[in-house]
Amino acid sequence: MHALRKWLLSGLLVIVPLVITLGVLNWIIGTLDQTLWLLPEEWQSWLTEHRVRGLGVLFTLAILLVVGAIASNFVGKRLLGWGDAVVRRIPVVRSIYSSVKQVSDTLFSENGNAFRTAVLVQWPREGVWTIAFVTGTPGADVVEHLGGGDFLGVYVPTTPNPTGGYFVMLKRSDCIELKMSVDDALKYIVSMGVVVPGGPATLATPK
Repeated sequence: MHALRKWLLSGLLVIVPLVITLGVLNWIIGTLDQTLWLLPEEWQSWLTEHRVRGLGVLFTLAILLVVGAIASNFVGKRLLGWGDAVVRRIPVVRSIYSSVKQVSDTLFSENGNAFRTAVLVQWPREGVWTIAFVTGTPGADVVEHLGGGDFLGVYVPTTPNPTGGYFVMLKRSDCIELKMSVDDALKYIVSMGVVVPGGPATLATPK
């Protein structure tokens, strides 16, 4: 029975990550294939008839490259600036668009500083520690209400889904900067402490 249980657990460790990875890839490909509706109906019918999958990935990449090339030149920048100004004048839409654009500019900009540093903080109470990510520094108005001092904006992710979490402002002295990379810190959080920094094969074992 001990050997059977060991084989079962070993099989799960191999199969579960593989199945989840394939499921995520299938969802991504299926989602990107929805962009094919931009093609002529005759092409869509042929692709559906022959069950061609994955072309949406290439089509989406082509769209991103074309839009990026246009946005990088002088004329494209002027057009994007004009379009941005128009969208920002539409009620309701402008508030949603502005918020999403600020987040995307921070996350995807080459000069952005979001999620560049992993830190150790006491959360949700003193004496309990968790890993968080520095997102920036509070504005002058916020710092004034905090009584002055050196504060950091910190994102505390939840486990095992790091897309949900809490944004808090802590004193810099209360944040311990870690040497581990952001990727290693995310693996540590998602695995609930099972996969420790140092490599995917390194597991946390009780002493």
